[in-house]
Amino acid sequence: MIDRRFFLAASTAALVGACTARTGVTSRAQPDLISDVQERAFRFFWDTTDAATGLAPDRWPSPSFASIAAVGFALTAYGVGEKHGWITREQHRARTLATLEFFAKAPSGPAANGTSGYKGFFYHFLDAKAGTRFGRTELSTIDTSLLLGGVLFAQSWFDRADPQEARIRDLAEQLYRAVEWDWIVPRPPFVSMGWHPESGFIRSDWDSYNEGMILYVLALASPTHPLPPATWPALTQKFEKSWGNRWGQPHLQFAPMFGHQYSHVWVDFRGIRDPYIASKGIDYFENSRRATYAQRAYANENPGGKVGYGDDCWGLTACDGPGDFTVTIDGKQREFFSYSARGPGDRDDGTLAPTAALGSIAFAPEIVAPMMAKMHARYGAGIYDKYGFLDSFNPTLTRTDRPLQHGRIVPGVGWVDGDYLGIDQGPIVLMIENQRSGMIWEVMRRNPHIRRGLERAGFTGGWLA
Repeated sequence: MIDRRFFLAASTAALVGACTARTGVTSRAQPDLISDVQERAFRFFWDTTDAATGLAPDRWPSPSFASIAAVGFALTAYGVGEKHGWITREQHRARTLATLEFFAKAPSGPAANGTSGYKGFFYHFLDAKAGTRFGRTELSTIDTSLLLGGVLFAQSWFDRADPQEARIRDLAEQLYRAVEWDWIVPRPPFVSMGWHPESGFIRSDWDSYNEGMILYVLALASPTHPLPPATWPALTQKFEKSWGNRWGQPHLQFAPMFGHQYSHVWVDFRGIRDPYIASKGIDYFENSRRATYAQRAYANENPGGKVGYGDDCWGLTACDGPGDFTVTIDGKQREFFSYSARGPGDRDDGTLAPTAALGSIAFAPEIVAPMMAKMHARYGAGIYDKYGFLDSFNPTLTRTDRPLQHGRIVPGVGWVDGDYLGIDQGPIVLMIENQRSGMIWEVMRRNPHIRRGLERAGFTGGWLA
């Protein structure tokens, strides 16, 4: 993978306690923790996104470029905000319309500078003010797909006869139809991870089990530039090399948790199966549930002897880290990383990301909700602030003489990131909603493109029937 993509039951109210006043942020009277973190994660998107363009920052409060994937999460989070009464439908409609108008009118072309995208795809990062390509970032196929997840959510959410809502639906259709999936397949049948105007197609493809399932569902469903249905069986044939049973029940392995989460934000994989996953006797939702349990099992095994790991503290994914250096702690050399894709047995430097667990709450609420309550009780205001849990923290690193790339050392906690990341806040607010009400899944099941893509991939049963 490339760039940042390689580098995201019982009532939970009965499982967790009230949010304490230690956070220093005024909220409603004693909400349960999961409700509180969901609202705060929503407000990250509502407060930090540019209302005129809809561009959401990659991170906050550090000065940041915009992330098109974060925009996709934001467009979906606004629906959660409207459902809960945190914003009105009028506010939601205005923000969404401004966002889609911006992307529909954004400059497109093969030039290296001054454009936002090309062939219907958009650059991974955009300048927060100008809205054009940031630096030498790639035209990103997966990030465009995550953006489209939010675009198609808006298309199905705004279903009234109101002229502005009709305009949103039309713009969403325009943006989706513009994507030339069949152009970015330099090594058929798989989609390249991206393209640079300076050097052409990236030499890596989406050809293994990871967050790319939503990309192929969208590409297969395209009314204008579809990939052939045979693409999906070719993809799942590659999945077999990822099948294993390390740290729990057999499942498709992908070390960072975001790979098991992102597609599931928008696609309800419960009870529907393609031939490959049917041959394993499960569905992809169950696969992600097993991956969630594997994370906890790894934390309990704790082969690297990291501080704090166990039933009440786990969660590895792509997230910020303290920096790239090695220090001696208790007589042992320990290596640390800055932003990196962490997972069980893979670049695990002791850095934990709350989104790894909270973004999996729909898969396994019975272990996620009580763990988050214990994590919050243990570390409190050290890791929880204005927009909920800060992106990451590392209890193993309590002192260092090396410069820290992000964050600071907090007494009683260890290293704590100073930022929130849009692509990590998104799964928090949205998967909490899916666990509690299934709202995003319900909306997306009404979208004809999602249904068509799944059917062309060979999915049957469940809600598709």
